[in-house]
This record gives sequence, structure tokens and C-alpha cells, in this order.
Amino acid sequence: MTQASTVLVLGANGRFGSACAQAFASAGWRVMGQQRRAATAAWPGVEIRATGDAPITDALGSLPRLDVVVNALNPGYTDAGWTKHAPSLMDAAIALAAAHQATLMFPGNVYNYGAQMPPVLTPDTPFEPTTVKGGIRVAMEQRLQQAANSGSLRGVVIRAGDFFGSGTGSWFDRLIAKDLPRGVMGYPGSLEVATPWAYVPDLAQAFVKVAERRQALAAFESLHFAGHRLAGRDWLKLLQPIAQAQGWVQPDQPLKTTGLPWPLIRAGSLFKPEWAAISEMRYLHQTPHSLDGSRLAALIGAHDTPIDQAIDHALADLGLLSEPGLTAATT
Repeated sequence: MTQASTVLVLGANGRFGSACAQAFASAGWRVMGQQRRAATAAWPGVEIRATGDAPITDALGSLPRLDVVVNALNPGYTDAGWTKHAPSLMDAAIALAAAHQATLMFPGNVYNYGAQMPPVLTPDTPFEPTTVKGGIRVAMEQRLQQAANSGSLRGVVIRAGDFFGSGTGSWFDRLIAKDLPRGVMGYPGSLEVATPWAYVPDLAQAFVKVAERRQALAAFESLHFAGHRLAGRDWLKLLQPIAQAQGWVQPDQPLKTTGLPWPLIRAGSLFKPEWAAISEMRYLHQTPHSLDGSRLAALIGAHDTPIDQAIDHALADLGLLSEPGLTAATT
């Protein structure tokens, strides 16, 4: 019998990390999951290693031979938090992967391209970050690429847009779906501007499929996960029949829409670092863009969950559906 490959997921308690750990386990991998604190929930096939506040490379101690390391670590969402912690977390992931001659995989985002990004982002589009976090992300990916080019490891970045599904912590759960039971859909930007959205379970599956093809990759690969390109109007159209089926609005009543109080957020940015972080990223929902996923699709195929089913599952994850499954039935 062929021995199962082994993956270490750093940040396995986070939204993407937990989805990734479960996806690898379902695919038959041996999965090690790093968390700061002891696990509060057990996932079949995932061996949790709690590291506390000690450096990850020290606290993990002896590990089995690793084939893949997934860096799903994320500091708090402030410029100060990212500046202080994000580069060192990437360095720790590189050190672990290099010690095992493993493939290090990293979920990228579109911060690298800045406010003047073109409408279509390919893996070859030049980086021109215009925010602190964008500059940090570029530097982190450059660290990974340099390590890969030195022969220490193989590096893979899979870039995606805004998350939805498999937990909380994004615009979908914090704004779009938050007040749906009251008949209101929130949105962070213009309803007319289309941007990429990644259904987290699909993105996690893409990581597994790329990991399974890692021997066919170059020393460093940058791939784009296209996901679903949606504007606010698209979300409104998709959510309207669900709202009616769930009784959130009357059969002839449209969902109301609301935005964010951006002047208040800008003013509060002087005192609240989290608000400052949100404010500097406003451009992401004012600038139409998409991710060209053709290179990734050529490698692993395209297997995105249909958008109506993905929304159904995402709302069910949040406990908002009285009868999961109505989405597909009403669209």
C-alpha cells in the first residue's frame, strides 16, 4: 500500500486553515494541524498540535516527514499587526518547509495590485501595492519565491478574492448576510462593481488538487483561483428568492440595501486601527476586477460549486436558513 502524503496546516483553527485541513483529510492525506490553543472541536483525520505562544518552529518539536505545508496563519487585521507578525510567520513557514524539502502553499489575495489594478488580473500582472498590507503581502511572496529559487523548497501561491462560506470573518457574513432576516442586504461598495469571490470549500479543494500535482510544478508557481465574479446587483438578485422563500420579505417585497458609513469609518480611523485597516481597502469594492484562473484550471480542471448552491451552504453555515436547500429550489 502506498503511504499517504503528509500535510501540515499552520493556522488550522482559522477559517481557511480549518477548511483546508478538512479537505486534505477527506482526500486521504495524513493531516497535522497547528493551532495556538488546544482544539475546541475535533475533525476526523486531523491531528492537532497546540503551540501556545512559543515560536512555531520550536513548539512543534518533532514532526513526521512533511510533503506539504500550508501557511494559513493570519495576524490581527491592522497595519501594525501585519507589520510586526506577518513576515515572521512566513519565515517560520519557510523554515519548516525547507527542513522537510516540502512544498509550501500560501493563499494570496489581490492586495498586491493596488488601487490602480487592471480589470483582469493574471499571474503575470505586475504588483503595484498602494497600501501597507499590500506591500507586506508582496514582500512575503518574494520571500517565498526566493526560498523556492534557492532550492530549499517548492513554493505555490494560490490567489483568491473575498471569502464566503465555512465560517465568519469576511464581508459576506459581517455585512451582506448579517441583516438578511430583517429583509436588508448590506454591501461594502458600489452595487455595480463586480469583484471576485471565493467559496472557501472550493478554494480548499483547489489547494488539495494542486498539492497532488506538485511534482509537475516549477520551483515557484503563482496561480489564480477565479471563483465567482459578482457585483452587488448579482448578490441582490441571488439573495432575493432566498429571502422570499425564508419569509424574510413578503413575496412581492424586494430586499432593501444598505452600505457602510464611510465618512464615519474614516473619522474613526484616527482612533480605531481596525477601522483604518478597513478604510484603506475601500478601493477593492470601487474598482472592477477579476482573477484569470486559466492557468489553475489547466492544471486541475474547474470544479466550482454552482453559485446558488454555494450561497445556500454559506447561509446554512451561519445558521440563517430554516430549511437549507431552498436556494437551489428557488433560483
